[in-house]
Amino acid sequence: MEVTSLNNGIIIDHVPAGTALKVLQYIHVDPSRTKIALIMNADSHRYGTKDIIKIEGMDFADLDLHVLGLVAPNATVGIVRDGSIVKKLTPTLPEHVEGVIRCPNPRCVTSTERDIKQGFHLVTLNGHQEYRCDYCDEEAKL
Repeated sequence: MEVTSLNNGIIIDHVPAGTALKVLQYIHVDPSRTKIALIMNADSHRYGTKDIIKIEGMDFADLDLHVLGLVAPNATVGIVRDGSIVKKLTPTLPEHVEGVIRCPNPRCVTSTERDIKQGFHLVTLNGHQEYRCDYCDEEAKL
């Protein structure tokens, strides 16, 4: 299989295998309107397998690194200009996210009331990091 290189755009590498489409959804990239190359289940020395997303013409300013850190915390982002990677970034987990994930608790006020933004805060418990609802403290399911 041959996937040509990008001239200008973004390469998101080290995406967990099988999650590239989910990542595109979270970072609000419409595959029907954007030139995208998805390489799924590629060999990886570090993780065994991985997905790679190449997005032609996407400007880095349009990418929310916090959301990417939420859904693919081990990913790396390469910014490509004139066929060369000019900068490489690693997303971080945001302390707080709003309007990205939904609370799984059907009795939470954010599930029953309209116009309440669903917010989650990052919590570390016994060395494990998870997001909890700002209103009912339910753990988020990504």
